[in-house]
Amino acid sequence: MNIREPRIILRKSLQPQKIWNASKALASYALSHATGEPRAWGLPPVLMVEPTAYCNLRCPLCPSGTRTLRRERGFMDVALFKRVVDEIRCHTAMMLLWNQGEPFLHKDFLEMARYASAAGIFTQTSTNGHFLNDPDAVVRSGLDSLIVSLDGATPETYERYRVGGDFLQVVEGIRELTAAKQRLRSETPIVHVQFILFRHNEHEIGEVHRLAKELGADKVTCKTAQIYAPDDVETFLPSDEHYRRYEVVDGAISLKDGHQGVPNDCRRLWIQPTLNWDGTLTPCCFDKHGDFPLGSVADGASMRELWNGEAFNRFRKLVLTNRARFEMCRNCTEGIKLNVSEKDVRVQ
Repeated sequence: MNIREPRIILRKSLQPQKIWNASKALASYALSHATGEPRAWGLPPVLMVEPTAYCNLRCPLCPSGTRTLRRERGFMDVALFKRVVDEIRCHTAMMLLWNQGEPFLHKDFLEMARYASAAGIFTQTSTNGHFLNDPDAVVRSGLDSLIVSLDGATPETYERYRVGGDFLQVVEGIRELTAAKQRLRSETPIVHVQFILFRHNEHEIGEVHRLAKELGADKVTCKTAQIYAPDDVETFLPSDEHYRRYEVVDGAISLKDGHQGVPNDCRRLWIQPTLNWDGTLTPCCFDKHGDFPLGSVADGASMRELWNGEAFNRFRKLVLTNRARFEMCRNCTEGIKLNVSEKDVRVQ
């Protein structure tokens, strides 16, 4: 069994202040849910940070890829990023360094990863794998975990969704990264190959596992796809319903178990908010367009002020009252199984 990643997470999380912070966050979540009156204590145990909203690909189900993102795109200021890290370093256990863009397009991305990792925060990013051209630098950055999207075992299949992508470049990038880990005798970053399941690639699950093992990756995750309209069903959803997060009834799509309604509950609002590239805090990664801004650290506010602030608690109250009012919540994976399978391909 590959036990390195949980061990690294625990090593960076099992510290008195971080345990106390997580306990306060969970207690405030439980109390808010029980009373219907929102409150948040401490700081986010997990924080998603968007280095950039730009992407080099044109993936047809991604607002960044289709260039339909309604907010401005740009690159996070490194000094702003470091100020946030300095504030949360003793409290936040994990930082997810991605959102609606390709993190490696930020020229200082590895410096950001290095700074957060050196601060004792578990760091993970997700990439399309086209910019792993300096694998030694990636390894030396201290990045703990790296998810690489590889939605096909052949160029033809891969490029059906990763429009503008280069299958061979991604494969070679993974190979060189795992080789650099061995050469530098580093256990990090843990390399995940992520395979999003579509109709055109569901037959290649076995091939992707074999390819990932050959490349020296640590883990393969088969993930269900997010769609937005009934027209996407025939084009993108796998034929095997086991590989879907949706059910289709009379042409209408809904999340599985969606007939039970959207519960007035969401742990993300007490555990894992999203900080966009411009410093704007939003409720979660499903607010892709930034429709619900909760303040900005770029305006001088601290993370603690925003996390415990009136705007965030007002949004929490709306979710506790009627979460179904928000379109993004009706297509959210909260309480829904996201990954079909997660399998170690490199045993430690």
